[in-house]
Amino acid sequence: MAEPATASRILVVDDHPLVREGLGRLISQHQDLLFCGEAATGREAIAAVATQKPDLVLLDLRLRGEDGLELIKALKAQFPHLKILIISQYDAPLYAERALRAGALGYVVKEQAAQEVLNAIRTVLAGDVYLTRGTAALLLHKFIGTSGSAAPEGIQSLSDRELHVLQLLGTGLSSREIAGQLSISFKTVETHRENIKKKLGLTTAAALIHFATTWAKQDVSIPGDLAREKLK
Repeated sequence: MAEPATASRILVVDDHPLVREGLGRLISQHQDLLFCGEAATGREAIAAVATQKPDLVLLDLRLRGEDGLELIKALKAQFPHLKILIISQYDAPLYAERALRAGALGYVVKEQAAQEVLNAIRTVLAGDVYLTRGTAALLLHKFIGTSGSAAPEGIQSLSDRELHVLQLLGTGLSSREIAGQLSISFKTVETHRENIKKKLGLTTAAALIHFATTWAKQDVSIPGDLAREKLK
C-alpha cells in the first residue's frame, strides 16, 4: 500500500523491542502518521535519523547504558530541525524540564492512554510543546513560585549526568555498576558522587544513598527496568 503523501514520518527509539513494536502498531493505525523505523541505542538512533529522515523521533529518556538527555542534545546538534518527543517511565516534572531544555518539544509517560500519546505526537509535529496536564501544572507552580511537588532543594543544581548518576544510585546500583552502564570510569562516577554530595549538602556516602533511594521512590513512577515491561 502506498503511503499517504502527507504522512509524517515517526522513528521510535527504545531499548525494549516490545515497546517499539507496540508504538509502531499504534502509529501505523493512523493515515497521517508513518512508522518509518526503530532503534534501540543512541548510535542506532543517529544513524536511523540520517537514513530515514523522520519528522519526529519518539524517544525513551533512559536507554540501557545511555543517557537520553545527552542523546537529545546530540540529535539536535546534528539535525537542528528534528522534532523530539520523549516517552518515558519517569513521571517527574524535573525530567520533563531537563528534556525540554535539552531540545525536546514534548514529554509523556508510558502509562498514558494511547490517545494522549497520539495527541502528543501531533502537537509536537505542529511545532508546539506538549506536556501532560499534571506535569505542566507542576512546572507552572515552580515557575511562579507557588506550592507544588517541587524537586528537593539542591536537585536543580545537578548537571544532567549527575542527575542520571543519582537516579541510578537510587535504583541500587554501585559505583562500579554505574560506571559499566554509562561506559565511564569508576573514578569519574566517584567524582560525580562527591559533586552530588556537595550540591545536596550531604556529608556521608550513607546519606547520599538514603537520599537517592528516597528521591527515586518519590519522583519516579516505576523504578528501574521493571518499567520497561509496561506500555499502557
